[in-house]
Amino acid sequence: MSSPLPAAPHSFQSLCRQWRQFRKLSQLDLALAANVSQRHVSWLETGRSQPSRDMIVRLSDAMEIPLRERNVLLQCAGYVAAYSETRLEEPSMLPVLDALNRVLLHHEPLPAVVVDRFWNVKRKNKAADLMLGIGGDPNEMLKRISADDEFNLALLTLHPQGLRPYISNWQQAAPAFVRRLKSEALASGDPQLRRRLAEFIALAGPLDKSDGIGESLLPVLPLELNINGLALSLFSVISTFGTPQDITTDELRIEAFYPTDARTEQFFRSMA
Repeated sequence: MSSPLPAAPHSFQSLCRQWRQFRKLSQLDLALAANVSQRHVSWLETGRSQPSRDMIVRLSDAMEIPLRERNVLLQCAGYVAAYSETRLEEPSMLPVLDALNRVLLHHEPLPAVVVDRFWNVKRKNKAADLMLGIGGDPNEMLKRISADDEFNLALLTLHPQGLRPYISNWQQAAPAFVRRLKSEALASGDPQLRRRLAEFIALAGPLDKSDGIGESLLPVLPLELNINGLALSLFSVISTFGTPQDITTDELRIEAFYPTDARTEQFFRSMA
């Protein structure tokens, strides 16, 4: 999967310029967003001026650069990385973990999962266990597809021996999911993430290239499952932290699933 961002940026100047171009901003656009002059942006990109630490943060805010990649910008300019990456199990992350657990619990009896940037599942509620286990033990399924120790939702979804056989609208749902993975890979600017998500995308194989727009376009594209005659139809809502200051918090997402029909809702409520 190609990307406008280099795998190994050599300077702040080149990386800043490529982030600006990737965001489709002119130097004037970036200057206005960061409240600096266009000349100053030009001088930063050509190396005539050296950025202060505060200036890098302002430019990063204006270009909505992820915290992980802001550290790269800072280090390229000769500064120490500003943002830490803390494990969820650390004491300082207790408020974050508590918030995640509350969201998952309050979403019962409907499924919800917490995933990181690689789509590794960090937390899930009981309804998500039920949804992922309808076709059999998901851990056994992961072993069959040669997964590592992490429970990865993207791998489980796209692998031919994963959940794919149970997705009855695969030709509609898979292209949309692949587009989402590509968008996340490009937006991150992270070469490691691009490589990993490219591996997932390759598992999907050939997909319908049409836009999928028909006469009966629904408000959302559902994920339709058919497992041993049990038909379920769901769509998801994605939530993120509004003011992350840690890389882990910045990269976590909550995916909450909702029913598109009464039959699906009744199934989850009856199984609660």
